[in-house]
Amino acid sequence: MFSPKVVHLVANMNNNMNVILCLHQLCFSLLISLFIKASAINVTYESDRIIHLPGQPSSPSVSHFSGYITVNENHGRAVFYWFFEAQSEPSKKPLLVWLNGGPGCSSIGYGAAVEIGPLLVNKNGEGLDFNNYSWNQEANLLFLESPAGVGFSYTNKSSDFPTILEDSFVAEDSYNFLVNWLQRFPQFKSRDFYISGESYAGHYIPQLAELIYDRNKETNKYPFINLKGFIAGNPETDDYYDYKGLLEYAWSHAVISDQQYDKAKQVCDFKQINWSNDCNQAMNEVFKDYREIDIYNIYAPTCRLNSTSSIADDSNGDDPESFAKGKNDYRLRRMRIFGGYDPCYSNYAEEYFNRKDVQSSFHVDTDRATKVTWKICDDSILRAYNYSVSSVLPIYTKLIKGGLKIWIYSGDADGRVPVLGTRYCVEAMGFPLKSRWRTWYHENQVGGRIVEYEGLTFVTVRGAGHLVPLNKPSEALSLIRSFLTGHTLPTSG
Repeated sequence: MFSPKVVHLVANMNNNMNVILCLHQLCFSLLISLFIKASAINVTYESDRIIHLPGQPSSPSVSHFSGYITVNENHGRAVFYWFFEAQSEPSKKPLLVWLNGGPGCSSIGYGAAVEIGPLLVNKNGEGLDFNNYSWNQEANLLFLESPAGVGFSYTNKSSDFPTILEDSFVAEDSYNFLVNWLQRFPQFKSRDFYISGESYAGHYIPQLAELIYDRNKETNKYPFINLKGFIAGNPETDDYYDYKGLLEYAWSHAVISDQQYDKAKQVCDFKQINWSNDCNQAMNEVFKDYREIDIYNIYAPTCRLNSTSSIADDSNGDDPESFAKGKNDYRLRRMRIFGGYDPCYSNYAEEYFNRKDVQSSFHVDTDRATKVTWKICDDSILRAYNYSVSSVLPIYTKLIKGGLKIWIYSGDADGRVPVLGTRYCVEAMGFPLKSRWRTWYHENQVGGRIVEYEGLTFVTVRGAGHLVPLNKPSEALSLIRSFLTGHTLPTSG
């Protein structure tokens, strides 16, 4: 017979074993549960993985995804995206979103497939070439076609347009896109996050940044997005300074005559929301002279292919009354054709993305998104857009004081959002000078000029037009590397 003490000890051992067994079972169940959840998350974004696009080069390998993110369940609004992992160490590189403007222009058609993505549409839209100057050398790149209605993005509610199509609408949808995209790609939730883009995205970028900045203060209501800053290229910023700069640039670069310049200066008050008929007529004359060249790169050849994107194709272009509706007339906001060594790339992009085999590989919802031809820019959105914000300078001031890293860059051959107007905008903010105006170099040549203020850096890119990465891809890569890493641009040749 065992003593009571021994019996008690054995009983305790049995109890402990049961406890240990239960803990093992619990841990196993928890592990299975976590595995299932992780697998579900993985499947969610893996289902968006692009295996191979038609005409995609076999090497080097590119890890990329595309698909839809719902931004408004009730209205059935979904935004299409194209995402590229960084070429090296994607788990360590920041997340950089790119936005194009217009309004109504595709960030996939321009930013991804023409400028900074690793796969660029080649001549005649027959395939893709690898981009040796892609920005995914420095970051994980995310492109979205915004607002809904642009490119492959769609809405099931026709009342979304045109009544509420404005900057705040775009910012809200872009914010919802990011929140939901980060749910699909949770590995990027805590990653350093930056916003970039060009043209009318000069409005989209700071307003999206402000929305994130404000909501990051209410983490009990909104998820935290690790926003660090933004960089805007040839951005529309403030109507007064932008149009003042446009007129002065046209005159100083011999696009218009002294008489045209003097007349426009006399009759135009760009501080007014609605221009007078005399001002509209004078500015129409300026734009008529620009139609003979490429306003987006005044020293580049123009595209001679038939294009719906060209200012020269505007049927009302020769009508002196075509601007009489006021400053918000869509022709004064056209941001679509661009210059460079081949100014017809918008045509090539449209050829490529309208191919059915491309759309199939791209995970396009052909039932809802392609009832009409895919366009690199959509005139219907441009016409319907409500230009309710005339200046984003107050947002710059707010976010600079909030500690965000902010850069503006400007190709100095752009006539549409000229370097002159952008300099006026930068100087109008009145921030203390940190580092004087000086030259920066690229491959032993002058790359442009740079000036630093407390909280804001302004960089020009010599010889580039409205789409800097298209015209000067190597310089643009150096610029984004400097912005993201903090390494200074060379100041000697």
